[in-house]
Amino acid sequence: MRIAVLDDDRSQTDLVCQVLNAAGHFCHPFQSGKELLNQLRRESFDMLIIDWQVPDLSGADVLRWAREKLPANLPVLFMTSRSGEDDIVAGLAAGADDYMIKPIRRGELLARVQALLRRAYPSQNPIEQIQFGNFIFEARTGRLTVSGTPIEVTQKEFDLALLFFRNLGRPLSRAYILEAVWARDVEIPSRTMDTHVSRVRSKLQLRPEHGFRLAPVYSYGYRLEQMTG
Repeated sequence: MRIAVLDDDRSQTDLVCQVLNAAGHFCHPFQSGKELLNQLRRESFDMLIIDWQVPDLSGADVLRWAREKLPANLPVLFMTSRSGEDDIVAGLAAGADDYMIKPIRRGELLARVQALLRRAYPSQNPIEQIQFGNFIFEARTGRLTVSGTPIEVTQKEFDLALLFFRNLGRPLSRAYILEAVWARDVEIPSRTMDTHVSRVRSKLQLRPEHGFRLAPVYSYGYRLEQMTG
């Protein structure tokens, strides 16, 4: 999961990212609220962890913007050094899902993050079979069937197709797809991703006449949509 962490104290973002990276997530630290907002306009994240007191833009401002512009299920955890009830009530009222009081404790941080992610993305729990209509993905074997017919796909094509179905209707940025499917191998040529997307579209017949459309999102990435009617 890609998680953005906002805190003007670098030692705090270092600590949070150390815990999250060790748990297998991709942690992206930000020291400024404006910098985070600029990135959120261009990138998709699975979760936000924000400090309530950031000098240039308050946690409340960032949270308000996120709730207006980003997917409704995006989990937001806020951190505050004040244990006063007013701060906590204000954070939750502004749309945060949970909070932590500093100093941050590693075990508690990880437990809260994992609980929020499980609640927000229930279909991403590691189960043997993941089904979307006629499409059945067997996560451990990398086997994919459509209406009972096995489809020959490579592991990367399988991972890419599953990523699109898990994020049905949600635009995914190229950087997000790159990290999710190719991990940190950012040296891959841009055309490689386009070629894989094209193969997935063709092999799974993700075209409007078959109920789905896998389409590019101009200067951003791709989105898989389910056709209605």
